[in-house]
Amino acid sequence: MRPSRFLACLAIPLTVAFTTAQAQTPPPSAPAPAPVATAVLKATDGSDAGIVTAYRGPLGILLRVEGRGWPAGWHGVHLHAVGRCDTPGFTSAGAHVNHAEARPHGLLNHAGGPDLGDLQNIWAGPDGTANAEVYLAGSGLGMHGMDLLDSDGLSFLVHANADDHITQPIGGAGARIACGVFEAAARSTPPE
Repeated sequence: MRPSRFLACLAIPLTVAFTTAQAQTPPPSAPAPAPVATAVLKATDGSDAGIVTAYRGPLGILLRVEGRGWPAGWHGVHLHAVGRCDTPGFTSAGAHVNHAEARPHGLLNHAGGPDLGDLQNIWAGPDGTANAEVYLAGSGLGMHGMDLLDSDGLSFLVHANADDHITQPIGGAGARIACGVFEAAARSTPPE
């Protein structure tokens, strides 16, 4: 056998082995997204009720909810137009975002809903913890009142019951049991 032919025969299996090894190498992981805002949740008695961390994506806002001390079961959660959480009852948070534009409440409301404050329900376990990621699609993110950090703020409200996503004005979700005001997320800066 000629040396060039012998080398060619060796090269093919080596190339296949190298290509296979490259295909099995996992791609580098993407950098973690930076949060744009957080809302520390407080219950009506002032106790800790968790935190909501907001991430702005290209087409919407992702809200990571880490609840503590919630009653077990489903809870309606909503974005409210005013960044205030005064007790009793957190009524200082106002109505849902863009209720002023007269959009009806409800993710399942086919008669003009939902308003921009409507979010998916969140389940709290028997130990009072609730962990979820809730997404608000960006169709109206440029609308007035949707800036998490505008001059009058924006609050995240947790209700006592599930939201049925249709009934006016809040889907039968009941009393406001926890509230948090969005504030700019702390940004870490690399050392110089």
